[in-house]
Amino acid sequence: MKNKFVSFGEIMLRLKSPGYDRLFQSPTLEATFGGGEANVAVSLANYGLDAKFVTALPDNDIGTACLRELRGYGVDVSDIARTKGRMGIYFLETGACQRPSKVIYDRADSAFANIKEGDFDWKTILADAKWFHVTGITPAVSASIAEEAIRALKVAKELGVTTSIDLNYRAKLWKYGKRADEVMPELTKYIDVVIANEEDCQKALGISSDNKPELGEISLDCYKEITDKVLTQYPNVKTVAITLRESKSANRNLWSACINDGKEFYRSRIYDITDIVDRVGGGDSFAGGLIYGLATKPDAKAALEFAVGASCLKHTINGDLNLVSVDEVEKLIGGDGTGRIAR
Repeated sequence: MKNKFVSFGEIMLRLKSPGYDRLFQSPTLEATFGGGEANVAVSLANYGLDAKFVTALPDNDIGTACLRELRGYGVDVSDIARTKGRMGIYFLETGACQRPSKVIYDRADSAFANIKEGDFDWKTILADAKWFHVTGITPAVSASIAEEAIRALKVAKELGVTTSIDLNYRAKLWKYGKRADEVMPELTKYIDVVIANEEDCQKALGISSDNKPELGEISLDCYKEITDKVLTQYPNVKTVAITLRESKSANRNLWSACINDGKEFYRSRIYDITDIVDRVGGGDSFAGGLIYGLATKPDAKAALEFAVGASCLKHTINGDLNLVSVDEVEKLIGGDGTGRIAR
């Protein structure tokens, strides 16, 4: 029976300054793990699905600690390769008020970046897969990783596996001589579900809207046009979801999303998220929620509302991972957002 939800990408050591400190304002850094595709796998495991994460980790104590953490959340780690090399790192400084958060990457020459063709037997890995998920971060790491992602997606489609991609444009990562819009269209040819924001569509696929909203405004006509263009230019794509984040400050965001499945365009409820604890991983939590919703809910509307609610709750949790249950998300989208103690 095909019931495995598989994701492929790099997980990194996350080093964060305490609280709202600037980096190295104090001599302490909080060490955890995180990465787009791993975050999705943990979300899916928390929702009770059979989730597998595929990556390469260094064969040392840091890689072992990471493996142990993933396993502890119920993620299948049986196809993670243990190789030579280092673990990628990202440093995080949490912003406050008008000072934005800051991310610094240190991931060159990591164990993941040095993956070679043949390191993963995708036909075996995806033999029992129902869903396969990647992000635009993975092909940004190196040309060889982009090729590996395409190989995996081709196998997924041969096996009839549903595929999704979070376009996740990261300007700081595209440094190996190729632009995102030269690489991402090829991956998107093998995708069923596209997750993105407006910038992702523009930078990764070269798709933008002729509707130009005023600065800081949300224009549904703009997003309807963008999603229609994706569905037209990529007839293999069945569903496009766009996240809509209105940043009032580093601590307050208005959060919603829209979805277009070729039959209907729909915008979710809007959450006014104040006193944000940690927004890193918010997009990944949306992706995990959407995959769960599309796999289990009756329609795209219900899937979108679950995804937006799940991501809203992630903003209250430290770290990359969205450590919430289906029941907690359902209570929020059902109208219980008071934060009262559950006794």
